[in-house]
Amino acid sequence: MKSHTAYLVFNTQKHREYINITDQVAAEVRQSGVAEGMVLVSAMHITAGVWVNDAEDGLLRDIDAWLEHLAPFRADYQHHRTGETNGDAHLKSLLVHHEVIVPITKGKLDFGPWQQIYYAEFDGQRRKRVVIKVMGE
Repeated sequence: MKSHTAYLVFNTQKHREYINITDQVAAEVRQSGVAEGMVLVSAMHITAGVWVNDAEDGLLRDIDAWLEHLAPFRADYQHHRTGETNGDAHLKSLLVHHEVIVPITKGKLDFGPWQQIYYAEFDGQRRKRVVIKVMGE
């Protein structure tokens, strides 16, 4: 079995941002030489997430509004008693989760017709990483 590890680094301009990372993940799959296997894409921070969905701007705005509705920024989170102010970012990360696994077939990401991989930043404007782990033959 082959394996290949790479890291993406982000320092977003905004506090909350959604970045399509499909091309970067596909490039690492190609570089790995794995023809049949899987790739794990995982945010290495507890205030960020990774998901697979459609790359459509209206949907991204809908997802952002939905997350803000379910876990709005507010001052009264218990977590804020520690001196932090990012309680909502932790909750948003739980809602979208921190990782995805995508199959690799014939050396390519094996997606449905509209699927793309997104990095979701909920507490940005500082350095964060995503690990890409390609495994297979």
